[in-house]
Amino acid sequence: MKNLIKVDGHKDLYRNESGAIVNMNKTALERAKARKVARVKEQNELNELKSEVKELKELILQLSKSIDYK
Repeated sequence: MKNLIKVDGHKDLYRNESGAIVNMNKTALERAKARKVARVKEQNELNELKSEVKELKELILQLSKSIDYK
């Protein structure tokens, strides 16, 4: 990237030709990516647990309907 202008008060931020702010801190970028991957994994695990609970509830309802209460 050429023609980057340093943003005052921020050591890793620069402004490019179009006016967009560019963060040149590679470590921060990698940490942000890792946090996103962890969030997605956590959300997938939560969705799987919700699905399993729903399935268990359905099985319990089926079982309770099949029991003959006398």
